[in-house]
Amino acid sequence: MNAPLYGPPDPELDRLLRPLFRAAAPAGGAAVVVIRGDERTVACRGHAVRSTERPVRADTRFELGSVTKTFTGLLLAEMAARGEVGYDDPIDRYLPADAAPGYPQERPITLLHLATHTSGLPRLPDGVLPGQVPRWFTRPYATFGPAHLLRALPRTAVRGTPGSQVRYSNLGCGLLGLLLANAAGQRYDDLLAARVCGPLGLMDTSCGPGREEDAGYRRGRRVPSFRLPALPAAAALRSTADDMLRYLQAHLALDAVPLPERADAAVLRTALNEVRRPRTDGRRGGPRICLGWNQRALPAGAVEPRTDGVAGTFGRPAAAGGPVVPVPVPVPVRVPVPVPEAVPAATDGPGPVDIGEVVYHVGAARRSTAFVGFSPRAQVGLAVLAGGQPLRSRALVQSAHETLRVLIAEFSEG
Repeated sequence: MNAPLYGPPDPELDRLLRPLFRAAAPAGGAAVVVIRGDERTVACRGHAVRSTERPVRADTRFELGSVTKTFTGLLLAEMAARGEVGYDDPIDRYLPADAAPGYPQERPITLLHLATHTSGLPRLPDGVLPGQVPRWFTRPYATFGPAHLLRALPRTAVRGTPGSQVRYSNLGCGLLGLLLANAAGQRYDDLLAARVCGPLGLMDTSCGPGREEDAGYRRGRRVPSFRLPALPAAAALRSTADDMLRYLQAHLALDAVPLPERADAAVLRTALNEVRRPRTDGRRGGPRICLGWNQRALPAGAVEPRTDGVAGTFGRPAAAGGPVVPVPVPVPVRVPVPVPEAVPAATDGPGPVDIGEVVYHVGAARRSTAFVGFSPRAQVGLAVLAGGQPLRSRALVQSAHETLRVLIAEFSEG
């Protein structure tokens, strides 16, 4: 892999990125990764900590929010490629006997359903929101651990038949991480480090807080770091621009990423091909759902109008005196979709992704917003990590989608 360019990008790329940096919250810094074929650029703006004026750098860690789900999808594909789990395995196989949610047994929830938001599980575990209101602007989920989750699951109602509808579910993806950890006999953090982050060289990507983190701000005050002990596989990862560069490059061309000798390149290549293959058909203008990723057509000259419920927020309280309700940003598209009963074996070559289609995901955590998107056919990728006000995340995501579209168009024409 060619060495990336750090610092100010070339004038043409600087022009393309200028609206994106303008859309980032002025109170927080931002780091942007761009891959165009063999050209790699990391550009940073602003400060990670305003009080010390410490600038954002390529090794500054940001909360990824729901971009974490793409890592969990890759972990599922890696374990499936090894034959350790199956996409169609029922979730009961990896749960205690008394912890399964209630649903019709004639069609059980599978690991694939959890990865594609078609399980019918709600956005959050039963009863989690009311207990979080007093800590809403600090660490609302810090006291809800795995034991609470296992107690809540039997009370959690499943809506509809598993596999029949897309309903965005943090609970579903978080539960997937727990089940994969149970199957491997390891904690999720350790399993992800051993199977994904370690082999890909993502040394600064983990669930726990670490050095040089971006300090998000809300109304001038620092926001505490996000903690999600019950569902780390849904939104708990932190990462850097350097690591996201390698992560993007692996999805575009694994051969360009130096792997340690112990890494199984064939397994990773199979898993990386699997994660970007659509598992639903994206009716009514919605995205097709892959393993943790979303895929949609991006016609030339069109601007991405929505993020289709992939921003990964965990809800917010209503006005004082009102009910506490989960509010996604934006509202998820709920459409009937066919889900394949079995997943065909992956091939060694790239998946069938046209130049007009992009694979992407968005995350919105307490302190930052993240966007990661790429076109396998065009060999163009974009990652955006931005701190500051979460309320500005919608404008930032819109700008990221448009920037990626322009990058793909201009690089393809060139």
